[in-house]
Amino acid sequence: MSAEQLERMKRTKRDQLILVLVLIVGLSVWSAFGTSFSLPALWGGFGDGARFLFVDLMPPDISGLPDLIGPALDTIYMSFVAMFIGSIIAGALSIFAAATTSPHPVLQVALRAFSAMFRNIPVIIWTILLVASFGLGNLVGTLSLLIVSIGMLVRCFAESLEEIDMGQVEALRAAGASYWQVIGQAVLPQFLPSFIGWSLYNLEINVRASTIVGMVGGGGLGFAIQSGIKLFQYKDVSMAVILVLVIVLATEMLTNRIRRRII
Repeated sequence: MSAEQLERMKRTKRDQLILVLVLIVGLSVWSAFGTSFSLPALWGGFGDGARFLFVDLMPPDISGLPDLIGPALDTIYMSFVAMFIGSIIAGALSIFAAATTSPHPVLQVALRAFSAMFRNIPVIIWTILLVASFGLGNLVGTLSLLIVSIGMLVRCFAESLEEIDMGQVEALRAAGASYWQVIGQAVLPQFLPSFIGWSLYNLEINVRASTIVGMVGGGGLGFAIQSGIKLFQYKDVSMAVILVLVIVLATEMLTNRIRRRII
């Protein structure tokens, strides 16, 4: 490649970069006008926001902690049950959704589309729809988290299955092993570490999402936070928020330790 061609390629890349930057800036400005975003208005509300955070919310009402233990346990239960059942269902479905293990391309595409629908509809939308069917409570929260967990884990598990060493699979097939013998002896042993890792990661996501789910009727600490906001009991709300933070951090520490020891 000549020096002239190299220079032409550099100019082309530079022009493309400038065009992308101009488009990003233009889109940002257009979006700011479309949403009526205003820096003066943002600055004007800063004082009220700071007052709410440091005066209305603080200090948290520790005396209300015993009343939050039940909702906190509900949050943990919902997250774990959704992860456990979701992992089992998604693990089974992912075998048929992965290109390396699916017995038929049509089944693979159908399951991928099925999981994408579950995954791409936000968990808060699932909760609102389920509240209309089942009413308020922990069941709705668990079902919402379960649906999204299945959608996420089918994709993650399928991608992990597509990265396994196919040498073992081909060796068993050449020896005359059946489909399920190949799955049990060559696929699952390689897939197990990824299964555990993604399941633990899903538990972390569920613990965080359970707060949002609860605020629209799914039970747990989110419901307690929403109730406190409606009753202007902001000291109780701050205590619930701190408890959510503690649960999230504890879950992350626990899952990280399990991953380091098992995987």
